[in-house]
Amino acid sequence: MSILEQIFEAGIVGCGGAGFPTHAKLSGKGIQHLILNGAECEPLLGTDRWLMRNRADDIVRAASAVAKEIGAKECTIGLKKAYTREIVALETAIRKLPRTAVPVALHAMESFYPAGDEQVLVYEVTGKVVPPAGIPLDVGAAVSNVATMAAVADAMEGRPFTRKVLTVTGEVAEPKVLYVPVGTSYTDCIRLAGGVTVENWIAVNGGPMMGKVMTAAEAAGAVVTKTTSGILILPEEGALGRASKVSLAHMKNRAAAACIQCSYCTELCPRHLLGHPLEPHKIMRKLALGEEVTALLDDPDIRKAALCCQCGVCESYACPMGLQPRRVNALIKEELGKAGIRYPKGTEELSPLPERRSRKIPTQRAAARAGVLDYYHADLDRMEEFTPDTVTLLLNQQIGAPCQPVVREGDQVSEGQLVARCPEGKLGANLHASITGVVARVGDVIVIQERR
Repeated sequence: MSILEQIFEAGIVGCGGAGFPTHAKLSGKGIQHLILNGAECEPLLGTDRWLMRNRADDIVRAASAVAKEIGAKECTIGLKKAYTREIVALETAIRKLPRTAVPVALHAMESFYPAGDEQVLVYEVTGKVVPPAGIPLDVGAAVSNVATMAAVADAMEGRPFTRKVLTVTGEVAEPKVLYVPVGTSYTDCIRLAGGVTVENWIAVNGGPMMGKVMTAAEAAGAVVTKTTSGILILPEEGALGRASKVSLAHMKNRAAAACIQCSYCTELCPRHLLGHPLEPHKIMRKLALGEEVTALLDDPDIRKAALCCQCGVCESYACPMGLQPRRVNALIKEELGKAGIRYPKGTEELSPLPERRSRKIPTQRAAARAGVLDYYHADLDRMEEFTPDTVTLLLNQQIGAPCQPVVREGDQVSEGQLVARCPEGKLGANLHASITGVVARVGDVIVIQERR
């Protein structure tokens, strides 16, 4: 069985957040450069850094093997210069590779946000700009998260994707890295981190810049998925909590009334700085006309919202008026999708703006602007492994079609056993039992309970 077949059977999807099925991404034709994302883009998260320190051998070995199978001539791990312990661990692992292996190199970057954005990382490593509306494959590259590659190493040894490494930090008593089965409740994860230390709080699935904000009630019903990289607990009255309460209608009204057209959102936009024609300030200007978004979809400037990577620089860092260009762009992208309008892929060769280097945002400063600086230096060396007595497995944890159950209520299953299969001929991923137990429910989710 090839490595790509092992990846498919193991149900591996991208761990960086999007959840694109890994076997499909690595099956692209013309991949010359395999790039591993170890930049740990979001402030506060320490998941990838923990993996690079503690599973460097697995990551390097799997990366070299994958590069050889897909015909890539180069393999590079992109990370930050400040990750000194991680660099030492990876360099030690690289020296262990046999001479016949595809060599693995490190590319150390400055600590800026968003260094881990896929297209930013491709430029930093290769010097090539991915065209607007394009993908890294358009410049001969494929990008995979280091956590994804650790899962690939497991798959090469016959272990499917059933467990996640994730960060729990913020307003918790004991910030730490956890290693838990997919389907573990957020409630258990927060308890393992010592519990919440404030009375009124929100949870963020992911990081403070791009993560999904959840109320405490929503978090109580949430579970770890294949793409969960972190759970942040933040005060409800903090910057993120306040911003999350702004309704779409009020957000549009504020954009129309308060935007001063300073253009900072555009001048600091990472995609604009790469040479893409995205100009958020012009989009905000068009909203000032007071028309509904659906009435503006034919406007060329409005359609450029499709190029937004949702990094949040515009609203968390750049805007002096506290407006939300990222949410505006997300709203427009949603309406463009409903209307079946796709931005045409660029064909011209682009160059970054000359001022890009001076406009890179220090990661720590991004954390300060996002209101999470108090948690920036949390000690995340500690890792705790935990297995709950119940897991809830979502059938759609990836881009593509939901997987189809192959078990019934009452079935006894073992950890690693296939419980739902990717539909034949569809983009998707298999799903496996993450604990040993009895199937208690099969529906829109699969619930497994440990039998004691």
